[in-house]
Amino acid sequence: MSTAAPTQWKTLPAPGTPAAWIERAAEVAALLATDAAARDKAGATPYTEIQLLKDSGLVTLLGPPAHGGGGQDWTTAYRVIREVAKADGSIGQLLGYHYLWNWAARLVGTREQWEHVEAEAVRQTWFFGGAVNPRDTDVVVTEHGDDLLFTGAKTFSTGSKVSDVTVLEGVLEGTDQHIFAIVPSDSEGLVFHDDWDNIGQRLTESGGVTIDGVRTPWASAAGYVDKEFRPRVYNTLNVPTIQLVFISFYLGIAAGALETAATYTRTKTRSWLHGGYDRAVDEPYVIDTYGDLTAKLWAVEALADAVAAEGQKLHDAPDEVTERSRGEFEVRVAAAKARATEVALEVTSRIFEVTGARATASAEGLDRFWRNIRTHTLHDPVAYKRREVGRHVLTGELPEPTWYS
Repeated sequence: MSTAAPTQWKTLPAPGTPAAWIERAAEVAALLATDAAARDKAGATPYTEIQLLKDSGLVTLLGPPAHGGGGQDWTTAYRVIREVAKADGSIGQLLGYHYLWNWAARLVGTREQWEHVEAEAVRQTWFFGGAVNPRDTDVVVTEHGDDLLFTGAKTFSTGSKVSDVTVLEGVLEGTDQHIFAIVPSDSEGLVFHDDWDNIGQRLTESGGVTIDGVRTPWASAAGYVDKEFRPRVYNTLNVPTIQLVFISFYLGIAAGALETAATYTRTKTRSWLHGGYDRAVDEPYVIDTYGDLTAKLWAVEALADAVAAEGQKLHDAPDEVTERSRGEFEVRVAAAKARATEVALEVTSRIFEVTGARATASAEGLDRFWRNIRTHTLHDPVAYKRREVGRHVLTGELPEPTWYS
């Protein structure tokens, strides 16, 4: 992959409309696609890929225009994630997590805190990582005068080595209060491990991290004023927001798989010798499979876009978010997550039926799409997403805000 950003990115103004930003994401994806299979196989830390996201401006998409950010909303961010993930699911995930951790200051922090974070993030082109695995409760936060010390470990820390800043999460010693804070990724005591060796999403740098007395001022504790947390319902919108991030790169990976497979079928797949057709593209079962998978993908893309628009209304008026509006939104996200998971798994698996045995060659890299989807869709059981929807339909119950709902 070329390490240089296209010349026009450096000479032309940044995109000014959602469509223009999506087109910029498509340009990034085209560069990533040139050697996506080889990079997946190599599994090297994606420093060059992250620099590409910075050079293209995608990193500052959600940032305030007053400081040079794109000023776009989440409906555009989700489409941008989807576009990048068509070419490289790992980089799509990293970009999506970056958007969420950047936005976390606004979700949880005070106005003063998030305005400062967002301004600095744009000015310095920060790329965000996060050591916030809610199933690990072994990070303890202790007070040291006007400072806080984070000590412990996390099993997963997505974006670790390629990030400029990291969101830390821990429990204040002697309480059940969770504290989030943004610290430089090169902070003393923050040690990222090279132990991410999973079958998919290989370039996400999602390995473990040791947090050995990482110091940060009390003033950086998101949402705390005079050492007391100021809760809002909007704080709990982090889960449906990141679940829509998941949906976005699932759909991007599925779309990329379908596009890559279709190109292979047109150019390399041989018709079946007993089928009576000269070209694979004329085989009825091939035509039917592509039609079936495309229809399913288009349907869930439309659902995801509709749910994203519903969520944007909540982001536009954070102080007006109620437990009911938040809960109803989470149900809609759960429904989209369930369908996106099922369709993406089906698409990335069934493409081999219409590409043929030679398409399983390692050099083609078609397996990476399924491996990426299979790996990340295990983040939380999809059955519990369907349960949220079913209970709401039958009893009107709304999901209780947790780390996963």
